[in-house]
Amino acid sequence: MKIIKCEKPLKLTNSGKLEFVFIGTGTALGKKLFHNNCIIIKGDTHILIDFGMTGPEALRKSAGLDVLDIENILITHSHADHIGGLEYLALSRRYSGNNNQNNKLKLITTSEYRNILWEMSLRGGMEWNESNKSGMPLKFSDYFEHIKPKVISKSPRLRAVVDFQGVHIELFRTLHIPDNAETLAEAFLTFGIYVDNRILFTADTKFDKELINLYANKSEVIFHDASFQLNPVHASIQQLRKLPKNIKKKMYLMHYGDDWKKHDIFDFAGLARQGYRYIFE
Repeated sequence: MKIIKCEKPLKLTNSGKLEFVFIGTGTALGKKLFHNNCIIIKGDTHILIDFGMTGPEALRKSAGLDVLDIENILITHSHADHIGGLEYLALSRRYSGNNNQNNKLKLITTSEYRNILWEMSLRGGMEWNESNKSGMPLKFSDYFEHIKPKVISKSPRLRAVVDFQGVHIELFRTLHIPDNAETLAEAFLTFGIYVDNRILFTADTKFDKELINLYANKSEVIFHDASFQLNPVHASIQQLRKLPKNIKKKMYLMHYGDDWKKHDIFDFAGLARQGYRYIFE
């Protein structure tokens, strides 16, 4: 793997190698880092993974890009540091240019989460900007083209796969919220992703040994949610530190606090760095 600083503007195409570009690596309430959002690039394909409240600024400052450069997105869950910029992104595409199918964002998610995202988060601000041709309020499909993965397992962990323009993505449920949820059956619907059968990106999750057992050994690199303090809805570095050495040595920590310089991470691969490209040969 090669790690290099992001040139600006970032090219959203490459020679065909898989890469992850972090436009932010911080927590929801952090002040020094943008929210933990990244871009996957492979060949002519790009996929933005989450777009929080800091997303538009992060896209400009970390990658030199405008929201209109983004065509494809995958949302892992509905917290503001992961969807806070999504309405702005979709509105920008709809009202900045010709109002046609090509302006729709391609959004990768399951049907169940698509409905949660629209009905519980986006609908209130996006439904009545205009009436559609039938005089009815706008719908999810007026803004987004839904890319629906195929469910391959519902129990014990929902998993779904999609081959999107040369990128193989497996979505899996994570154990994130609420704080008192001890099993996936008790948890709200949140996702992580496993990309090209190589790279594990957990998004937000509690420490989940079952998840580690499912993906870690077969992953080349792991980008894992990490809190420097014990946290009821995020994995802590203290918990991750108990993992086997061979797992920790390929684990990059993300979604970390502003005080990262005060913490020793000698036994991990490192911190995922904002404004850097992780290129896999």
